Amino acid sequence: MKRSDIPSLDDLRAFETTARLGSVRLAADSLALTHGAVSRRVAKLSDDLGFRLFEKSGRGLRLTAAGETLNLTLGRFFTELATTIENLRAANARQDVLVLSCEPSVAMRWLIPRLASFQSAHPDIALHLSVGGGPVEFRRDRIDLAIRRLDFALPEASHVQRLFPEKVGPVMSPQLAPAFASGEYIALGSKTRPDAWSQWLAVHPSVRRPTEIRFYDHHFLIVEAASAGLGAALSPLVLATDDIERGRLVAPAGFDPDGSHYGLIWTGEAELSGKAHALARWLEAQCRLSFE
Repeated sequence: MKRSDIPSLDDLRAFETTARLGSVRLAADSLALTHGAVSRRVAKLSDDLGFRLFEKSGRGLRLTAAGETLNLTLGRFFTELATTIENLRAANARQDVLVLSCEPSVAMRWLIPRLASFQSAHPDIALHLSVGGGPVEFRRDRIDLAIRRLDFALPEASHVQRLFPEKVGPVMSPQLAPAFASGEYIALGSKTRPDAWSQWLAVHPSVRRPTEIRFYDHHFLIVEAASAGLGAALSPLVLATDDIERGRLVAPAGFDPDGSHYGLIWTGEAELSGKAHALARWLEAQCRLSFE
């Protein structure tokens, strides 16, 4: 069959809706047409195809064998068409959106508290924040930029702008500082870095050992627990810097670089432009304010 021989899409939609709803009246209501208009379209489709689509069954209609076959095909066709249009609309709408992926702890405790200043400086940029860790699936997850700790291999197509070095140290509420000095404290660690306390203590032999080490699922949890006076958390500086500034936390032993860095990652062109460039420059400025 030539494409020119394919029946009218309006007639096909009238038939598919009638078959799906089992009633010309219901199809007319669904399509915002009159009962007569739907009936004429279905009849015209039957004439164009050269075979019957419905047959009477009592006071209603039922599909013929040919009508059943056509309805199954049309059901798949209209479903796929609707999905394609929805995806295209979403992709088109996303053209004005910048998607930034960030590790959850960094997003919650450092990035989000600063995003209002970005929105104020760039009201024309719709920034969507996604959280995730480790390798980034830019194309699959429709991510433009990602903030990650650079402790995994990057694909060759990736580009990186270093943001700040990772620095780690024990933080606690001011009231717990004397207990930390005397060794009467509980150490709080993250399950994501289970050896962090033992490694830190090994290079700080003058620090008293804790009475116990307790592990939480994420770094942002141990920092919150430390703020609540539950122990001393071995925390990255990026997660504790704001609470230290406010006096909620103290870091009597300071912070030591662990040799790793956080970076902004992207794929495609080596040089960022437009919205992505604006975000990268803003992040760079925020890192200077926080860590220099």
